[in-house]
Amino acid sequence: MDELMEYEDVVAHYDPVLGIEIHVELATDTKMFDAAPNVFGGEPNTFITPVSLGLPGSLPVVNKKAIEYAIRLGLALNCKIAESCRFARKNYFYPDLAKNFQTSQSDEPLAYDGYLDVELDDGEVFRVPIERAHVEEDAGKNTHIGGEGRIHGADHSQVDYNRAGVPLVEIVTRPIEGTGARAAEVAAKYVQTVRDIARAIGVSEARMERGNVRADVNVSLRKSPSDPLGTRTETKNVNSFRAIENAVRYELSRQAAVLEFGEKVFQETRHWQETDQSTLPGRPKSDADDYRYFPEPDLVPLAPSREWVEEIRQSLPELPAAKRKRLQREWGITDLEMRDIVNAEALTIIEDTVTAGATSAGARKWWMGELARYAKENELALTDVPMSIEDVAAVDRMVADGKLNDRLARSAIEGVLAGEGSPEEVVAKRGLEVVSDDSALIAAIEAAMEANPKVVESIKGGNAKASGAIVGAVMKATRGQADAKRVNELIAEKLGL
Repeated sequence: MDELMEYEDVVAHYDPVLGIEIHVELATDTKMFDAAPNVFGGEPNTFITPVSLGLPGSLPVVNKKAIEYAIRLGLALNCKIAESCRFARKNYFYPDLAKNFQTSQSDEPLAYDGYLDVELDDGEVFRVPIERAHVEEDAGKNTHIGGEGRIHGADHSQVDYNRAGVPLVEIVTRPIEGTGARAAEVAAKYVQTVRDIARAIGVSEARMERGNVRADVNVSLRKSPSDPLGTRTETKNVNSFRAIENAVRYELSRQAAVLEFGEKVFQETRHWQETDQSTLPGRPKSDADDYRYFPEPDLVPLAPSREWVEEIRQSLPELPAAKRKRLQREWGITDLEMRDIVNAEALTIIEDTVTAGATSAGARKWWMGELARYAKENELALTDVPMSIEDVAAVDRMVADGKLNDRLARSAIEGVLAGEGSPEEVVAKRGLEVVSDDSALIAAIEAAMEANPKVVESIKGGNAKASGAIVGAVMKATRGQADAKRVNELIAEKLGL
C-alpha cells in the first residue's frame, strides 16, 4: 500500500477538487444503434448483431427511445438541451470494443450546462456544476481468467459482447470546488442523488451492483483555492457509495503524501481495491486530443425539436428532492427523521406501504424497526425482506383497528418472516388477537386488584402512575393480549375515578 497522509491533515493543508463522471445505462428495449436486446446477463455473446460488433458493412441507427431518456435525464439535471448535436468516434483500442472506437459525443453533447443540488447528511445542500450529459454506447465485458480476476497475472481473458452497444448517458461535472473536508461525502452523495433521479424518472434500473450506474472519480489537490488545479487521478468504475467515499479519502491521502515527499502526482487511471481499501495504478490518463475524435460519418446530426423537448419536460414526475419535502410535510416528521429514512434507503418502500393502506407512522415504525433489524441480521436489503408491503400494511391496519397491540403485531411480523403465512393466518394460528371481551378483562383486573391492595389505595389516593402495576398484571394474565388503553379505562370505571 502507498504512503498515506491522515485525511484530516490533508484537508487541513490542501484544497481538494473533485471531478466525477457517471455512466448511467438506459433501460431501453434495444441497444443504442441496433436492434439487439438490451438485457442484463444471458449466455455470453447471444444478444449481439453485426452492428454491436462493428462488422464490415453494418450501419448504426439511433435509438429514439434512448434519446428521449437522455433528454429526460438532462432536464432532470437542470441541463440545457442542444438544438443540434452529433455523434463522434472516440478512437482507442481495447478488447471489449470490437470496432476499435466508441460511438460517443464530444464537442456537441445532447445536454450541457446543468447543476444538481445535493443534500448532505446534516441537511446542508451542496451544488455540483454539470458540464454535460452526452449519449454513447457501452463496451463489452472482459473476464480475466487466473490472476485473481485481474488482467495482471491472468492466463487468458474472455470477452462477452452482450453489453456492447447498450445505451449510456455519461454525466460529466465541472471541477467541484469548495468541498473541503466534505469532499468524500459530497462525491458519494452526488452519485446517490443521480442514481435516485435516474430511477425516479424511469430511464434506468440504476442498480449499481449490476453496473447500471458506474462512477469514475477524479481527485486533485492544490495548496490554495486560488492556485491552478493540481494533477488529477481518475479512479475508474467505482460501484458503491461507500466505495466512492473511501476511494476519495484514499486518493486524497495518497496524493498528499506524494506531494509532501516533493514528488509529482501522475495523471493516470487507478482501480479501487475492495480487499485492502486502496487504489492501484492503471494506465496513463489520456487527454481528449489523444482519442482523435472525429464526427461519426454514418450518423446524421440530431436536432430534437423544441416541442418534443417541452413535451418531455412536462412529462417528468416529481423529482426525489421535491418528493422528500412533500412527504416530510405530509407525514409530519423532522429533517433528521427524514434523513434517517433516506439513509436507510427506505423511503420508497415506506411510501408504497402507506399507499397500500398503512398509516405513515406505522409504516415507518415497522420498516425502520422490526424489518430493518431482520434485514441487518440476515444481510438483506429492505426490499429483499420476505414480507410484502401489503403484509406490513395489513399488520398496521390491525393495530389501528385495535385487533393487535404493538407486542402482538411484532409477533405477527415474526410469524410472517418465518414463513407461517399471511398476517391474518399468523394471527389466527398463534391466537394473537387482542382480548376485546370486557368481562374477561374485568375478571383479570379484579384478580390483580385483590392481589395488590396497596396499589389500589395508591391509585385512589391520586397516584395515577400506580395503575401501571395493575395493567402489567392484567397483561401477564392475558399473555400480552389485552388492550392497555381499554384496561386503563376499566380500572378507572371500577374505582369510580
